[in-house]
Amino acid sequence: MEQLPAHRPLTVVQLPDGTHVYADPAQLPVHQPTGPQVVHIHQAPPDRTVQRIALGSGVGAGAVAAGVYFGPLLVGVLTAIAANLAMLTFLAAVLVWGVVTIVRAVGGNGGKSAAKKAGRKGR
Repeated sequence: MEQLPAHRPLTVVQLPDGTHVYADPAQLPVHQPTGPQVVHIHQAPPDRTVQRIALGSGVGAGAVAAGVYFGPLLVGVLTAIAANLAMLTFLAAVLVWGVVTIVRAVGGNGGKSAAKKAGRKGR
């Protein structure tokens, strides 16, 4: 048993053409890197493109972070303001309808007497 060579485990290696083989990595030729990989901005994912443009134009990370934080906050605030204005408008319409209904009921004959009096003053 002492005459046998040391056991080298075979591993799965991906060749440059993309195929996978079981081989000893020490026996494969050394793969030389071709150089630095250049990634252009139009290849970036869409969610980071705006951030890269902002940081590249000298805006700074603080402005990007503020946009990320205050953007949704501004949408929430504007939605709350719109909901409050809609509720106040509805409340005003209900109050005006109630006042008009009460005045017509108390005044009798649908407010026609008030219209006649106003017509006499105009003549």
